[in-house]
Amino acid sequence: MYNILICDDEKDIVSAIEIYLKTAGYSVYKAYNGMEAVDMVNSNDIQLVLMDVMMPQMDGITAMAKIRESSNVPVIMLTAKSEDTDKVLGLEVGADDYVTKPFNPVELLARVKSQLRRYMQLGGGETPKDKLVIGGIELDDKSKQVTLDGEVMPLTPTEYDILKLLMQNVGKVFSTKEIYRAVWKEDPMGAEGSVAVHIRHLREKIEINPSDPRYIKVIWGRGYKMEVQ
Repeated sequence: MYNILICDDEKDIVSAIEIYLKTAGYSVYKAYNGMEAVDMVNSNDIQLVLMDVMMPQMDGITAMAKIRESSNVPVIMLTAKSEDTDKVLGLEVGADDYVTKPFNPVELLARVKSQLRRYMQLGGGETPKDKLVIGGIELDDKSKQVTLDGEVMPLTPTEYDILKLLMQNVGKVFSTKEIYRAVWKEDPMGAEGSVAVHIRHLREKIEINPSDPRYIKVIWGRGYKMEVQ
């Protein structure tokens, strides 16, 4: 049974999500501000976090950054705003996905299942023993670990999946829609903009100069590709 933390200052929303998750067979932890959420993640075995953006004491973006200091647990941001600002900011500090309120319970559960599937795949199971090596980047798909010049890179599950896709297809150009379908396992439906945010965040971790990348190249008007170094 997977443990999911719901964090929202609106108790009615927390209660509603709790019902959906428990009906689907998940164990639920609850928090009502960012500080409580950070403490919960640090003191419990949490496999996924549903985090509201606007909260008292500590907002979701700040809490997200705090969680990322010590954990790569998948985080789905909940935002009541229709603008892209909070969504993009959340992705930039390490969120894996977002859902805009009011949300569809079926969509929310689908995103939860998708993130948990990728996260648990990173933790074990039958995987190929081959390593992918390009320049100073080494991806070990057995241990689900990525190193850059011998130093372990703390990638999120989404960043790992994008990097693996590109490293497995060196020189091939992928559009943002193709990357989204391959990694998220669903049609983007206008959400492919999140791919660019994740790739920018990935570049900040694996590139010496993210503004002039050696490995992940953008092909204007077409998409992204991995180059051999």
